[in-house]
Amino acid sequence: MVVSVLEEMRIRSLGVIDDAVVELSPGFTAVTGETGAGKTMVVTSLGLLLGGRADPALVRMGAKAAVVEGRLAVDARSAVAARAEEAGAELDDGTLLVSRTLSAEGRSRAHLGGRSVPVGLLSELADDLVAVHGQTDQQGLLRPVRQRQALDRYAGDAVSVPLAAYTGAYRRLRAVATELAELTTRARERAQEADLLRFGLDEIAAVEPQPGEDADLAAEASRLGHAEALASAATAAHAALAGDPEDPEGIDAATLVAGAHRALESVRSHDPALAGLADRIGEIGILLRDAAGELAGYASDLDADPRRLAAVEERRAALTQLTRKYGEDITEVLAWAERSAARLGELDGDDDRIAELTTERDTLRAELGDLAQTLSDARTEAAKRFADAVTEELASLAMPHARVSFAIRQNEITGGAADASASGIEVGGRAVTYGPHGADDVELLLAPHPGAQPRPVAKGASGGELSRVMLAVEVVFAGSDPVPTYLFDEVDAGVGGKAAVEVGRRLARLARTAQVVVVTHLPQVAAFADRHLVVEKTHDGAVTRSGVRAMEGEARVRELSRMLAGQEDSELARAHAEELLEAARGGAEGEARSWCGCVVGRGRGGWAGPLRDWIIYGPEPSGVMVGPYVGRK
Repeated sequence: MVVSVLEEMRIRSLGVIDDAVVELSPGFTAVTGETGAGKTMVVTSLGLLLGGRADPALVRMGAKAAVVEGRLAVDARSAVAARAEEAGAELDDGTLLVSRTLSAEGRSRAHLGGRSVPVGLLSELADDLVAVHGQTDQQGLLRPVRQRQALDRYAGDAVSVPLAAYTGAYRRLRAVATELAELTTRARERAQEADLLRFGLDEIAAVEPQPGEDADLAAEASRLGHAEALASAATAAHAALAGDPEDPEGIDAATLVAGAHRALESVRSHDPALAGLADRIGEIGILLRDAAGELAGYASDLDADPRRLAAVEERRAALTQLTRKYGEDITEVLAWAERSAARLGELDGDDDRIAELTTERDTLRAELGDLAQTLSDARTEAAKRFADAVTEELASLAMPHARVSFAIRQNEITGGAADASASGIEVGGRAVTYGPHGADDVELLLAPHPGAQPRPVAKGASGGELSRVMLAVEVVFAGSDPVPTYLFDEVDAGVGGKAAVEVGRRLARLARTAQVVVVTHLPQVAAFADRHLVVEKTHDGAVTRSGVRAMEGEARVRELSRMLAGQEDSELARAHAEELLEAARGGAEGEARSWCGCVVGRGRGGWAGPLRDWIIYGPEPSGVMVGPYVGRK
């Protein structure tokens, strides 16, 4: 069931396209046009819309920016809808609007559902929306990594579940191995660090500093060093406040204030303002008496013992030695000691930690070995089913004798047991190399005909065969792990004749369960489309403008005629185009009207000679329509 459909794209100022609207159907849409008209820009636009790399060279000359806008019909229950809503995007009655703007200076902006979003979010959504295949994607299919990913995707839970467990154990093993290597290779440095920390902690412990002790001792040293001056000042201040016992006639502050208070008390009842002043002077008298008493106590308690002063200075010198090395003050020194004690505990526990990590490493390697074996077994089983299904599809794509298979290998480690334990895991009783995805090297093999040795697809398939292999792979995937939309950019390159018809038929079959958009130059493929779009251009002075137009009825016949013979008005080409459409609508399997459209020569005694004089419309030279090659100049 299709859960999302790309309904429309608008392309402005991108490459040769000035302003075009591409309306797509839920089924099979074919995009055709003359070479250079901008068909590939349709693929490029979709790539930009789904987070592809933005190249400022794509911006149309003279324009400030290129803009691609898309309208997606999205199932509200789908993962795409949920992720879009998490990003703040709004769905309008099941419709999600996406846009990408690329400035001529290279700046790129993305919007999703009316909200500005990172371009990376579009790439994230693309994984669940579209599978894009073009000539460069065929090259990607040649890489063993992509082939392993394809096989794992096909295998489903049989691989994904143990692979998730394997990945977690693999990451933990990497972390354990890193820590273990650090502990063992830096043993000398760590021992030196531990000795320095012990020395510092012992030095601090010998002094036994107390929090805030340095500040208290500094204050006491200052007091002891100026004891005589402090005592003299306190005595003089006391005499000024409370009077000197040896001078009974002397006037002191307390006596004067007491006199002022008595004078006001006698008349306070006559004026409230004066009563207030009397109260304040009374308070001053109390404060003077209290201060005088404290001064008397301070002077009597003041200690001028030089031995105590010497002891304080000696203690301060010991504390200064600590603050010079370990902190600005005693508080920082004690904090350093706390941190260093914790670090020393870590360093002293290295031997125990090394033993723990070694045990954990060996356990993880054994676990990885078991999981790698499970992965290998699951991949082997899935590879047989996958290869058989692709082989069956290839038989329908005019490759009846081709056989696809997978080579699943493991790289055994040669050398001693130490080498094996250091760099490998044990799988099936052998020490083998391993990586984040298991211990298997996966490679897709193709034997194009009986008796041929299976070879890697990169070496055993021609361009046309590779296109069909990839299409067969996608058709098989469509039944097990489909995506909503497939975009093929001239994957039928190198294909012709009956094979081209079968490619069109398979694409139409794929379109039963997904949206399929195909950029093609083959009329045999375009004839199977539910919707036929033509990218066409006109020349306006030095500026080329391209548009996209839907072909229906007579217009579609003319476009297929152009693709067949290069001439829209050729009667033979028109007849051929109508037959192609009729065969596609009827879905005839293996009919003689499969129309290979191949050019052959006319020679004596057979069909040989220069390929330029005649064109046949059928799979065999007998019982077919033959006429002059209308495309000949």
